[in-house]
Amino acid sequence: MAGSSHGHTPAAWTGATIVFIGFCVAGAFMVMAQPAGFWAGMAIVVIGGVVGWIMSAMGMGMPKDAHKALVTSQQPETAEAKS
Repeated sequence: MAGSSHGHTPAAWTGATIVFIGFCVAGAFMVMAQPAGFWAGMAIVVIGGVVGWIMSAMGMGMPKDAHKALVTSQQPETAEAKS
């Protein structure tokens, strides 16, 4: 993945940050036994996914053609081809 710049976009960073905040909120309210706060945190998680998707659709994500398959090596030689 290091060669594909996976997730190094404003859309990915923004979406992931909002989702992380939502998980923290949900986790805190779960420990405090407050179901309404837990579900509010889960709503923030969903909002983070939607924000990331919208930003990606607006052009702040990875271009569609950036996900081409990389060729890492040729087909291995067989014993028959060497002789």
